[in-house]
This record gives sequence, C-alpha cells and structure tokens, in this order.
Amino acid sequence: MRTIAHYVQGEALSVAGARTQPVFNPSLGGPQATLELGDAEVVARAVESARAAQPAWAAVNPQRRARVMFEFKRLLEAHMDELAMLLAQEHGKVLADAKGELQRGIDIVEFCCGAPHLLKGDYSQGVGPGIDVYSMRQPLGVVAGITPFNFPAMVPLWMLAPAIVCGNAFVLKPSERDPTVCQRLAELLIEAGLPPGIFNIVQGDRIVVDALLDHPVVKAISFVGSSDIAQYVYERGAARGKRMQCMGGAKNHGVVMPDADLDQAVADIVGAAFGSAGERCMALPVVMPVGEATAEALRARLIDAIAGLRVGVSTDPQAQFGPVISAPHKARIESYIQLGVDEGAELVVDGRGFSLQGYDAGYFLGPTLFDHVTPTMKSYQEEIFGPVLQVVRAASLDEAIGLVDQHPYGNGVAVFTRNGDAAREFAARVEVGMVGVNVPIPVPVAYHSFGGWKRSGFGDLNQYGMDGIRFYTRTKTVTQRWPTEAASTEPADQSFHFPTMR
Repeated sequence: MRTIAHYVQGEALSVAGARTQPVFNPSLGGPQATLELGDAEVVARAVESARAAQPAWAAVNPQRRARVMFEFKRLLEAHMDELAMLLAQEHGKVLADAKGELQRGIDIVEFCCGAPHLLKGDYSQGVGPGIDVYSMRQPLGVVAGITPFNFPAMVPLWMLAPAIVCGNAFVLKPSERDPTVCQRLAELLIEAGLPPGIFNIVQGDRIVVDALLDHPVVKAISFVGSSDIAQYVYERGAARGKRMQCMGGAKNHGVVMPDADLDQAVADIVGAAFGSAGERCMALPVVMPVGEATAEALRARLIDAIAGLRVGVSTDPQAQFGPVISAPHKARIESYIQLGVDEGAELVVDGRGFSLQGYDAGYFLGPTLFDHVTPTMKSYQEEIFGPVLQVVRAASLDEAIGLVDQHPYGNGVAVFTRNGDAAREFAARVEVGMVGVNVPIPVPVAYHSFGGWKRSGFGDLNQYGMDGIRFYTRTKTVTQRWPTEAASTEPADQSFHFPTMR
C-alpha cells in the first residue's frame, strides 16, 4: 500500500520510525493506504518552514498573490474529476457530492482572487490641522488549520485560501481518515506559483493538534470538528494568546409550516438529511412539522420518498448516498438508533442491517426515520452525524422557535412556508447562526460568512467571506502629521491638541 506522509517546504516529508495508521476505503471496508503520523518535532519543522518563507510572501503585492489564486482555481477546475475520485474513495460520499464539495471550495478561492480590493484599508484626510489617519490590513504571520473528515477538500480550502492570499503562511492538520486530497491541493498550489514553505501539511492526531496549539510562532488557528473538541481547542489556544476560530457540531432543524409546499419540502428535507450519509454539520437531521395535520401529511410523504432512495458505492452514479466513514462510526450511529427506540421514539424506517451485494464489508447504513421524538430525548439533544431523520412535532410556530432556541446547538435552521410574514418573523427571532427560508441547507455563499451560535461556534469571527479576511489579518492604524513651514511659525497655543482618555 502507498504511504501518505507530510508536506513541508514544497515536497513530501517522511520520518523514519514514525507511528502509522491505515486509511480505509469505506465502500470496500478495507485499508487502502498507510498514513504516517507526526509529532511535535514534525510540527516544529513545518512551522519553521512557514516562518522562514512568510516575510517574502507578505512582501508580494496583493495583486500578485491574487494571481496565484486565479491559477489555483483554474487547476482545481481542471483536476475536478481526479480530486473528486480521491475524495470519494477515502470519505465514501458519492461522486456528485464530492464534486459539489469541491465546487464550494473553489468558490472561496474565487472570492480570494479579489484580494487587492479585500485588503484595502481606510483613509481619513484632515482629522486635524495637517493630520491624516489611515489603516492597513497586515498578515499575522504563521497560521494553522485543523479540519474534519466530512469535508476533506472544502473546509481546508475555506481556511487556506484567505489565509494565504492575505500574506500568511499556513500549516494544515487534515483529518487522518481522508488525507490524500489535501496532498494534491498542496501540489497544485506549488504548480499555481505559490512559493515553497507557504503551505505545509502535518498529518497526525491529537499529538499534532496540541503541538500546533502550543507552538509560540503559530498566531492563529481555525478549527472545524465536534463541539467538545472545538471547545478544547478554543480554550487551549486562547490561553496561549492565539486568535481562535472554532466551529463545532450541529443539530439543524427544518420547521414545516401548514402552508408549505410539502412535495418540495420533502424533496429538500430528504436530500438534506441523507445526502453524504448525513455526515455534514449542515445536514438536516430534525424536521419539525407545525400542527398534527401537517405532521401526518409530511410523515406519509417522507416514508414514500425514503423508500425510493438508493444507497450505493461512492462511484455509483445512481446512488443518493454512500457508506459512512468508518466501522466505529457506523456502530456509533447504530447505537443512537437503538437509543431512540429505548427512549420511546417510534422507529418508522430502520436503516440498520443494510447490506450491499458485493460490498458486504463496506460501512453502509440505510436511511432511518423516527417519529414522535421529544425534546427531552438524548438521541434528539446530541448530534448523530449519520443518515437518521427525526420528526419532532410542534403545535405552533412559537413552540417550534422555542424548541430550536432551547437546543444546545445553533448552527443552521430552515423554515418551509409560503407566508412571508411567518418567514420574516422566524428569521428575526430564531437563535441560530444561519437561517434558510425554503432552503434546506443554508450554507452562505463565498462572499458572506459561515458560522453557528451556541455550542456550534467558539470565537468571534466566522469562516470565509470578509470575516475570513478579518481573521487572518490585523489592522494597524496610523495617525500622521507632516510639519509645514507655515505651521512651524504659528504660536504654540494655536497648535492642535489630541483628546485624551481622561
């Protein structure tokens, strides 16, 4: 089997005697590569490579840095099929989902091509006699990203593109479950003209995470993963004076009003709940019909729609979703299904026991549907992260909003309705970071920003968009006065005095 190692100073780096672990193909259920795991010494080498290369890169004008992004975007599009196949073979998502993921990442790269405009400062002339004030955005230096298994291309691109175009050097710790696509991203960046050392990869587990959090040269870290780990990463990094941006888990709700277009809502909900096997922080694992009549009509349509879903290997063009990432994760999802049964929820469709002929060792689960789930159930409170849809019935819009607000996660929410007043009220009142109106997965476009509330997000700035530019830069403000011959002859008591803080 091939070995996947680190990427430092523009080339692969392997360390003799390093710890290793297998990388699996979820469709086949067996190992397909060996991953070399790093340690604090490898992190130090990557950070030093980044530190040495960064000043020269920061000195390159924004227009030229943007040209690297333009070329990188072209290469990503040219290699779309190759990258999607690498991604699908290690993650298990079907090729259509893999290409969709890559496109969302490319959108961020495209946004970063506007760096000359995005990095402009402000200027105020004549704030006092002969005095002007201007600000500039400057890079932080060496920054890092820690990314999850469920989006092994998109989330790294969310982080690395704005970080690099702002003039920083970047060290990436990708998920150890599907690391190959990031290796190709690194190679394509070099081909696009990025100097060696500006983008580095250290493969690994918690040892690498802690080394990045503790390294004094690393000035900022962006993280996406589960909420418990996000909180740990945020607190440890912040305690060491780093700028932190940590996105956690989710339990997104879809509120279905009595006037909703149920056929369209069901199509949207099924795709959002089961696409990518539910392994998305923006999946829609909870649907909340308002009123019993709505609930019964929605239930009937969901059962019919789920019966028509096709589960298959990642390369099956007819499949709606593929396997989950690993055997332990499959077992975890199955345990949550059993928990829901034990808690008294009605198991309408059971996805356990699903097998795919010829791929019996693959990590497959069929779609699962629960009804009559209540807010006190642990299976509702916690993130399952699999192809499981739960129906929680609400009597009114107020009750639905209250249930969403009381949930510990606040990542995304959707409302399905034809009523503009109801949609407007819902969007204004609900305590969630991203809201969709008849949009089941309200991931913002590249020129806005992504981020959740409550236990779904730790830190003050969101991912990508202008928040991404703000996160990877710091503002310096200059107040200047140039003495003139006329000013120097004026009496002292006519000089300009700056206000004090007293």
